[in-house]
Amino acid sequence: MREPRYIEIPGNGTHELPPLLLHSTLDFEHGDGPIDLSSILPEAEDMLPPSDAAEGVLEQRKLDLAVELTERYKAMLSHWQWGDSVLEWIRQCEITFESVNTLRRLLHPDVWPHASRASFVTLLMDKHVPTQGVPLEKAVGLRLIFREPSPIRCLSNQFLLYLNSTIADSAYRTWSRMTPDDPVVFPPDRFHFEVVVIDN
Repeated sequence: MREPRYIEIPGNGTHELPPLLLHSTLDFEHGDGPIDLSSILPEAEDMLPPSDAAEGVLEQRKLDLAVELTERYKAMLSHWQWGDSVLEWIRQCEITFESVNTLRRLLHPDVWPHASRASFVTLLMDKHVPTQGVPLEKAVGLRLIFREPSPIRCLSNQFLLYLNSTIADSAYRTWSRMTPDDPVVFPPDRFHFEVVVIDN
């Protein structure tokens, strides 16, 4: 894949975009209430291979695995929340683009070249927005998969341990390549926006 090129924007001024609103913490009480380890223990037990280890050792392994699944789930929720914030920001940016004459044509597929919605994600990366280690592509991919975060009881251990990253990456790649032309992205020096952390 060739290096993306920047789309030409008339003039030389900087355009102000809406702030990216991020929640600093995620309320883990989704649907079923707080995450209860006892609800995950049967899932963890199913993952353990047959063993002649002592009962106490097996219980500790099961607990450790349940804790690992819980941590994976919390990380997934954190990624989902980032993706949700980014997609909402993109919607706000689209409204801004529609209201500014010099930007309006940049998102319309009947005008070539035009930028895709994924260009906003690239803009965030080009502007080096701090994400606390959350990969933006994965975060947006998870949000594309789930309209709302699923309760942990609805997710298999295989998804939490192995698949969520692969599926999220695949969802993002598919979404970002919906435009058949070579990708064009926004020049980061032509846009300014604030990142606002909102405490829950």
